[in-house]
Amino acid sequence: MSRYITIKEEDPNTPNAIQLMDELSDDLESITGNSGRNSFSASDICGERAIFVIAYNENGEAVGCGAIRPIDDNTAEVKRMYAKEKGVGIGTKVLSYLEAKAQELGYTALRLETRLINQRAVAFYVNRGYYHIPNYGKYVNRPEAVCFEKRLGKRA
Repeated sequence: MSRYITIKEEDPNTPNAIQLMDELSDDLESITGNSGRNSFSASDICGERAIFVIAYNENGEAVGCGAIRPIDDNTAEVKRMYAKEKGVGIGTKVLSYLEAKAQELGYTALRLETRLINQRAVAFYVNRGYYHIPNYGKYVNRPEAVCFEKRLGKRA
């Protein structure tokens, strides 16, 4: 089922952004036992070469979000991916937008972490071309974590 979705870059401190990220944290808590709140700060996605986006449906309702933040000059990390409704393409549209923006910003790869127990998220990323990599950064030696990467094409 395809829906009309508009993606907008926004400040992560707006009421819509806070509401969506709170819903994501509640979902993560119920799936993994950890909300992810401690591994994320809105200030992480307010800097240079970082963006936060919100997906809006045809009625103007905020229905999803996502962000990228720099890891280094060539690699960004996908953070706070969330869709209120699963299986209708919201997450795919958010991720596609983030991938395109990452390329525009000069990144050549995107990385992310999710929990192994979150099989829906694992399948989502694998089905969109992300491949398993060794855990990086704070996820090293964390057996509950699984990390992924996707190489981005060259900019035109």
